[in-house]
This record gives sequence, C-alpha cells and structure tokens, in this order.
Amino acid sequence: MCLLADTIRQLVERSVAAKKHAYCPYSHFPVGAALLCEDGSIYTGCNVENAVYPNGLCAERTAVVKAVSEGHRKFKAIAISR
Repeated sequence: MCLLADTIRQLVERSVAAKKHAYCPYSHFPVGAALLCEDGSIYTGCNVENAVYPNGLCAERTAVVKAVSEGHRKFKAIAISR
C-alpha cells in the first residue's frame, strides 16, 4: 500500500487537531490520532484520562472505536501526534 503525500499530510494535520481535545489532567501529555479507513474516511481521537489509572483511553483506541461504531472494519493507516 502506498499513500499519497497529500493523504499523509491530511492525517498528520487531523491528528494534531485532535490532540487539542485531549483530556489529560494527570499526565499533561496530550495525544491525537487520525485513522484512515479503507473507503477514505478519516476518524480522529484523543487520549482521555480518568482518576482510575490506567483505565483511560489512548488516542488510537478512541479513533478506532469511533470508526467501528460507524460501521468501519478495515483500515489503511493511522497518524499519531504527541
């Protein structure tokens, strides 16, 4: 599989934007992710911490859960920013 430079740039930009929504009051370490589905759609996610460590959600998991909840099962790539 080969991704176009524009697709890679878009994934990176979307992951950086998703990082701004991170909820990380304990680690102060925001992470964003952008997941490219087989059909070309992109789902983003961010890390979400809670007081019951380590039961928070990583950005990658959040993006995958969003995509799966919308019916997607096949993925091409993921970009992660921290």
